[in-house]
Amino acid sequence: MERKLKVSNCCGPSRGSVEPAALISQQSVTASRDRLQAHTEARIPAGNFLMGDHFNEGYDTDGETPIHRVEVNSFSIDVTTVTNAQFADFVSASGYRTESEVFGFSAVFHLATKANSADIQGTATGTPWWQVVRGADWAHPAGPQSTWEDMPDHPVVQVSWNDAMSYCHWANRRLPTEAEWEYAARGGLEGCRYPWGNDLLLDGKYLCNIWQGHFPVSNTEEDGFLTTAPVRHFPSNGYGLFEVSGNVWEWCSDWYLPKYYRNSPAANPEGPTIGKGRVMRGGSYLCHDSYCNRYRVGARSFNTADSASGNIGFRTVAL
Repeated sequence: MERKLKVSNCCGPSRGSVEPAALISQQSVTASRDRLQAHTEARIPAGNFLMGDHFNEGYDTDGETPIHRVEVNSFSIDVTTVTNAQFADFVSASGYRTESEVFGFSAVFHLATKANSADIQGTATGTPWWQVVRGADWAHPAGPQSTWEDMPDHPVVQVSWNDAMSYCHWANRRLPTEAEWEYAARGGLEGCRYPWGNDLLLDGKYLCNIWQGHFPVSNTEEDGFLTTAPVRHFPSNGYGLFEVSGNVWEWCSDWYLPKYYRNSPAANPEGPTIGKGRVMRGGSYLCHDSYCNRYRVGARSFNTADSASGNIGFRTVAL
């Protein structure tokens, strides 16, 4: 049977719903405070910054403007995204099943798929480079013939917003707000395009994992990777955070509305009360200027809470 995934935007396919899946929301995950030791954190000082796209480079429909000053309280944030090994600890301790496991399929980039032809059950409508792969999930991120154990220090992917929230509950943590994420990702640099400055390359070298070549058919892998890179591979920003541009999209806690910046609170905004989906930040290894330049720190995207793919992960925060 051919399965279809919808397109919410070019960054990742959607399963199409906005409300949490009933099968997942009914799972009971007990908090476990001893899991805090698995997270290496950076303490972000309270302060304020100018949030949004300073170069008018974003898509009008993304709502990256107007630029507005935001105050943020101090918080701690993971210096890396949650890794496969960390997520495996969570699954082992809690018995949790991700939404991709419950649905039985997820989205894999066509050049990365590791599955028999019988397990490739279609493509995402409008973005045929996303294949619908039976048996793709966090433990088999590229399909049944792949395993997380081959890359324990890579970001966990194929996790939905709901999955990320369940992990946070277990670890006594939470997802960052969109404002917290951008404030931390900027690393103390005001108004820059990237976490390290305004130029993509430094001495001819890539500082993040994005697409090089002709998307979506040929990746020259000048940065060293076709898909995910291990965490801590690229230099950290001024606050000690790794891979906040490229590699994998990162779920935030907020609902997404493109017009939210017009009226968002000046202090500790938590996002609108409703939206088209949940905010994602940071871009991924599939970002390329020819179709998606959302690896800038001011860029925004979204997907529905039950959606997952091979380029979406998360990091967590605590007070």
